[in-house]
Amino acid sequence: MNSNNEKCCKSGEVNQGITCDVKNCVYHSGDCYCTANKIEVGPSFASASSDTACVTFKQKNS
Repeated sequence: MNSNNEKCCKSGEVNQGITCDVKNCVYHSGDCYCTANKIEVGPSFASASSDTACVTFKQKNS
């Protein structure tokens, strides 16, 4: 584990069970983790992972 991950994990800000590559989301940790307390994935009619999206996504203000 690198020092950035250790710092985030010790502070309790990241959910290590949720990785995320969406760097323009307000919940992105700056590494590869999500800082949201919970996430919602949809839509309910998905039949493959390519059909899904993170409903919790909120774009960072520039």
